[in-house]
Amino acid sequence: MNNNKYKILMVEDEENIRTFVGALLEANGFQVILAKKCSEAQLLYSSYIPDLVILDLGLPDKDGICFLSNIRERDPTPVIVLSARSDENEKVKALDMGANDYVTKPFGSAELLARVRSALRSSRHGAQEGRLPGGRFTAGELVIEYDARRIYIKNEEIKLTQTEYNIVSFLSEHCGKVMTYSAIIKAIWREYPDEGSIKKLQVNMANIRKKFGARPGENNYIVNELGVGYRMNGDN
Repeated sequence: MNNNKYKILMVEDEENIRTFVGALLEANGFQVILAKKCSEAQLLYSSYIPDLVILDLGLPDKDGICFLSNIRERDPTPVIVLSARSDENEKVKALDMGANDYVTKPFGSAELLARVRSALRSSRHGAQEGRLPGGRFTAGELVIEYDARRIYIKNEEIKLTQTEYNIVSFLSEHCGKVMTYSAIIKAIWREYPDEGSIKKLQVNMANIRKKFGARPGENNYIVNELGVGYRMNGDN
């Protein structure tokens, strides 16, 4: 085995999906470890210490949320949930429990690979590489200078309100990870999320995206995960 390859633990009980995703990942340069159920995944996780986990929720022995919770008690390994459960409440629950992303079946190969790369990038370029005060965040032509509380796109400063800056800064600190409405509202306003606070967030986000020059259908810096939350996109 090439020890320089990223190790991905794929936990999926459906053999056709497990085989397909395993082959897709290996063809794109990843080392893949396969598990069919939660108990097997826990043993393999401890043995291999993977760089990323792709996790189905509907496992035969336990709900995948149990495994996600177990991981989060120990370390911040990125986890992408891959599930047939498309209900927004299920997505929000998994993300609030610590999942980095949520991909609904059926899914496209290109989309899954993009989510994998984004989650690994988020893990690799963590706070120690400049997302704490005194540091600098870059994604494409977007630059955030945390100490100065300034944001630039194409070397032009983007004038944001204090609240708008706080939202962008928070999302950048979790770049590649879907942050739920609840997580953002608690971090920015220290409020319990309700219909009013979600609307307030959406208004601020609309203003941010307008100032960023966001256009529908383009690979924008902030992605709206409908009904769930927002994600800073590091792939620009």
